[in-house]
Amino acid sequence: MIRSFENIHTVAVVGAGTMGNGIAHVFAQNGYEVHLIDVSKSALERALAIIEKNLMRLLAKQKIDEETKEKTLDHIKTFESLREGLQGVDFVVEAATENPQIKFDLFRNMDEWTDPDVVLATNTSSISITKIASHTSRPGLVIGMHFMNPVPVMKLVEVIRGYSTLDETRDLVFKLSEKLGKVPVEVNDYPGFIANRILMPMINEAIEALQTGVAGVKEIDTVLKLGANHPMGPLELADFIGLDVVLAILNVMYEGFKNPKYAPNPLLVNMVEAGKLGVKSGEGFYDYSEGRKAVKPASRFAK
Repeated sequence: MIRSFENIHTVAVVGAGTMGNGIAHVFAQNGYEVHLIDVSKSALERALAIIEKNLMRLLAKQKIDEETKEKTLDHIKTFESLREGLQGVDFVVEAATENPQIKFDLFRNMDEWTDPDVVLATNTSSISITKIASHTSRPGLVIGMHFMNPVPVMKLVEVIRGYSTLDETRDLVFKLSEKLGKVPVEVNDYPGFIANRILMPMINEAIEALQTGVAGVKEIDTVLKLGANHPMGPLELADFIGLDVVLAILNVMYEGFKNPKYAPNPLLVNMVEAGKLGVKSGEGFYDYSEGRKAVKPASRFAK
């Protein structure tokens, strides 16, 4: 038995980071009550501030009105306790850090602390849905719901079926995605799914080209923007995603396929170990210390 689309009114979003606050935003803006859950009080405060800032931006562009902004914020409640935040919810989206053990532990707890007919979705960008589902007593109700970043803007939702995911679960997530104004696309459960299976090797190759001196940061990004009509070059995109996230996804794909083409470039590994994670840390392939509008190539890569 699965909770019907018509009976979903309250959604739990587990994790208040970049993806979690965006997912909470779109559910709340579309009329759902949202329980935004994170163990960090500061992360929850930061998430609410970001959501309000993004709503103000939409208001300034006249894409929403003042009433919609206020209602969206009113729909979101924050919780530092997972168990408390899961009480009475009709659907769950997990958006914690891209770490398998963290997700396995969360799904064991979410399985225990939610009603048995509630679907447990994960926003994972690469980790096996089948493995995640194996840590629950309801593998048929576990599914991947991979939003793209920034969530309020990007239309795509990758819907990933695990080995045991029921058709009814897939249908429910399609309906929810469409209610949020998204375009759901079904894919199967293989490392990296589709978006990252194609995107991450491209980013990795761009880092390889930089490391071997083929071209500089700005030049590589310009070639892909003007030559392939990409809205953002691969190195700037890596900074935006987070170099630690890029590395984690490549590691999952490398372990899953045992294919050297997915092995992370040593420069990427070194940068993550040095704490140069991109926008979130203030420096990656670009320097963000003077603010987003003053982006310039980091000095160590400049020609």
